[in-house]
Order: sequence, then structure tokens, then C-alpha cells
Amino acid sequence: MEHLTPLPSRPTHVEIPLSMPDITDLEIEHVLRVLRSGRLSIGPVVEHFERMVARRAGRRHGVACCSGTAGLHMVMTALGIGPGDEVVTTPFSFIASSNCILYVGATPVFVDIEPRSLNMDPALVEGAITPRTKAILAVETFGNPAHMEAYRRIAARHEVPLIEDCCEGLGGGWGATPVGGFGRVGVFGFYPNKQITTGEGGMIVTDDDRLAAVCRSLRNQGRAINPTASTGAWLSHERLGYNFRLPEMNAALGVAQMERLDEIIAARQRVAARYIRLLGGHHDVILPTIDEDASMSWFVFVVRLSERYSGDERDRVIEGLRRHEIGASNYFPCIHLQPFYRERFGFREGMFPVAERVSQRTVALPFHNRLAEEEQEFVVHTLEHMIERESLHRG
Repeated sequence: MEHLTPLPSRPTHVEIPLSMPDITDLEIEHVLRVLRSGRLSIGPVVEHFERMVARRAGRRHGVACCSGTAGLHMVMTALGIGPGDEVVTTPFSFIASSNCILYVGATPVFVDIEPRSLNMDPALVEGAITPRTKAILAVETFGNPAHMEAYRRIAARHEVPLIEDCCEGLGGGWGATPVGGFGRVGVFGFYPNKQITTGEGGMIVTDDDRLAAVCRSLRNQGRAINPTASTGAWLSHERLGYNFRLPEMNAALGVAQMERLDEIIAARQRVAARYIRLLGGHHDVILPTIDEDASMSWFVFVVRLSERYSGDERDRVIEGLRRHEIGASNYFPCIHLQPFYRERFGFREGMFPVAERVSQRTVALPFHNRLAEEEQEFVVHTLEHMIERESLHRG
């Protein structure tokens, strides 16, 4: 029987994490400045952060909030989507992109994905639209903006809004259009594994004046959109709202990160390019496919095992990486096969076969700005070792 190729020596004795925020003295100073100011909420730093993100997305309005999930929830509400309505979306995403539809009582209508981009297959989107469709919610999976123009044309033909879930793509683009600029409205997320972070946070971007105003009201307990027009406006609530505000300290972190965004994106592009070089000749590893028209802002680096490997074998590969203190994950389990969705909607295996085949074979590798080349080499060699082990065990 063949023997496994031995692993190289480890470049460091500490864990190689799946993700890590890039925080410098600049971010710390921005946050300290807010703490010293005494203005910790509903202040000028949030407004400055909103302008920065909106400008990067080519939009007139930015509405900061406490998470990308909260942003998607508010957008659903502001668009008047509710019980009896349908929203066309992808089953291959983080669950928040579908949960936000359920929050307002509407129904997600899933469309299978296109296997190269991992975004919804445009050829299937139009066929999923019915008289009950009130929006298309398109996710830029792992930051890839492929097909956004096609979704925009389909939405325009059917006179429904395109909601762009751009939580994973800040700073990217397709042709001359920046990520966040395709839909009627877009939503970014700033969790610590994203390109930039505010700790927790999100941002709605749009050119729609009314939509932006309603979202500002919704995030602030439903207070009047124009508080100067009401007496005692602070305790005047025009609609059912939420406390989805972003604190000034979080916004300060975001401002500093936005000042460094191009530097951060360039660093992540270098890390991605190294992985592509190191893994380019491996016949059992499918690399991310990025169209030449795309300007990629890398969120994560996710590879797929070839279809000769099963989901169980992929799981053992991930377990093997983790045993060697290498962060790895199965981005993403299909939403329609999550226990809650199975129970509520009766979804089952085989309904969205491309998404399911992809989901069973994905491996998210450690990915952050400061990942050293020798660490990447160890990750790749360990991945190859674990794949080889599964192949030998199969006989």
C-alpha cells in the first residue's frame, strides 16, 4: 500500500485562525477619541462613516446599523414586504440572507446556483418569479459580483426591487459598477471576519431618499423621519421600530478601517494569489473562479474538493486540518437543509442539486491580511496530506 507524504514542520507553534481582523494603532486612536469625547451614540462619527461607505458604493445614502442582518431586516420592512409575499434568493449563503425574509412573514423562494460563481443561476431566476414575488435578494457569495447585472435586468423587467446582499463584497466591483451599486438597495456587513470590521455592524446603501429615511426611522425605535417637524420628537414614534443603531465607538473603528480599505483589499488579494499559486496544480482541488470583468474584494478563500470525494470525506479533511490547529470550515451548509427550514417548509435533499453538491465539498481555508507565506504553505501541504489520506483509505 502507498504511504502518505509526510507533513512539513510547522512554521509556528500557535493556531492558524480561520480569520482575524486587521487592527492597527489608527483604529485604536479613533476609538479612544470617541471615548474621550463623551458622545457615544447618535453622533457625528456614525454620519461620517455612513458617507464614507456610501461614497465607496457610489450611493447617495448610507444608513449604519448594528449588523448586516439588521440591515436586511429593515430593508424588507421598508419595502413593504410581508405575509403572502415571496422573495427570490439563493440557498447557498449564510442563513441571515434568508432569515430576513422570514422576519417579515414573507416566503423565500430558492433558486439553484451556477457552479462557477456560486451565485444564483440567472437562467433560473426569471422562472422563479410569480405574481407574489416582491423582490429578488441576490447574494454576492464570498464577495463575487458575478451576474449582478443580469439580476438587475431581470428585476427591472418584472418591476420588482433588486436587494443586493453585499455583506461579503465591500470594495469590489463589476466593470465600472462598485459592489453595493447594483440593486435598489444594498446591505454591507462588518463582522470581524469581513474586509473591514466595526466589531458588529452593518450599512444600508441606496439612492432612494424615502427608503433611506424609513430605514433611519426603523433603526431608531421608529422615531419621526424628520424630528424637527414634531414637538417632542424624541418620544414620538411614527412606526414600529427597533434599536438597531450603531454606536459611535463602532463607527470610529469603521472610519479608520475605511481609511485603510485599499491597503486591506490589496493585502487580501496577495494572500488569495498565493493560495491560487500554491494550489493551482492540484487536480482534486477546485479553486474559486473569478471573471475577468470582476474586481474581487476577497472575503474568504473557499476551495472545493472534486466530485470524487464525498461530503463525509470533506468533513474528515476539515477535521484533519483542525487537529493540526488550522482553522477551517464548511462554508456554507445549504439553507434549505437547515433543520428549521426542513421542518417548516418540507425541504429535502435533491431539490437544489448544484448548491448541494458544492456545499458538500467546500473547505474554507485560513484567510486574513497578515497570513504569512510560510503559514499558507503549511496550510496547503496539510490540506494535500488530508486529501491524500482520504484517497488512500478509499483504496
